[in-house]
Amino acid sequence: MDACISVSDLRKSYGSVKAVDGVSFEVEYGKVFGFLGPNGAGKTTAIRVLTTLIPPTSGAVRVFGQDIVRHSKEIKKRIGVVLQEPSFEANLTVERALELYGLMWGVPGEKRRDRARELVEKFDLESFKSMKNDELSIGQRRRVQVAREFMHDMDLLFLDEPTVGLDPAARRTLLDYVKKHVNRGLTVFFTTHIMEEAEYLCDEIAIINRGKIIATDTPAGLKQKYGGVKAVEIKLKESTAQSVMHLIRSIAGGSAIETPAEGTIRISSSEAQEMLVRIIESLSKNAVQIESVSVNPPTLEEVFLTVIGNEKA
Repeated sequence: MDACISVSDLRKSYGSVKAVDGVSFEVEYGKVFGFLGPNGAGKTTAIRVLTTLIPPTSGAVRVFGQDIVRHSKEIKKRIGVVLQEPSFEANLTVERALELYGLMWGVPGEKRRDRARELVEKFDLESFKSMKNDELSIGQRRRVQVAREFMHDMDLLFLDEPTVGLDPAARRTLLDYVKKHVNRGLTVFFTTHIMEEAEYLCDEIAIINRGKIIATDTPAGLKQKYGGVKAVEIKLKESTAQSVMHLIRSIAGGSAIETPAEGTIRISSSEAQEMLVRIIESLSKNAVQIESVSVNPPTLEEVFLTVIGNEKA
């Protein structure tokens, strides 16, 4: 089966500015593809091209196996789009706006009303469903903006920073709802600045900077490739951290060493596992009892900063 999205050497320029500079990637059906990058990296421009809002300068882009320029109308019928810019019907109540959006997509009456009721419940809109959109907070408007996209059936959903302005509980509700639909076959193209969201939701991630993709892999694959420094944490049973610090330093050398709590030592090293073996051997020889040991992998945020930092170097 062809990929849901297939991009080959995509370029989009505004005069001399290369917003997207020769990117290529594929998104499989039924997967969540994360597109991560700093501000101005080219994420939103790429989404605007993929959703047929603006034409590419050059390159080939196919969605559902169809060219986005020649078949834009057919493609638009099968996608949902939530862009960063606020979008709402100011003088309509939340409930009425949802139903109107369903009507625009040709959703039959009873199905439209049932779906609106479901979304009011799932996105926790009940307390303000009778309020007009221009009376809502930024976070409430964002929840409505995302919720209404689910008023119609779609095969592919583009989410550009969908959780901006949402509190942690609302963010998790949104992500869980998206994940449920992905399990039913929905494909999602997702951008975010919150790395925990990307790690929670995405099957594959591309990191883009200055219009170019500089890394692509699964979240676990990116950590393995670019993780580098890992954190070793040792908790002692009776001894204080300071009492064995000379032993730790003799092995850890120039590695960063912290004592976040009494009896706890944390060391950051690119050779964490090898170093941990030597430390355990040394502590054992000196009759120092260990309560627990852990090696913590790098976070996706640390990986992201490493990849972007390498690109700037």
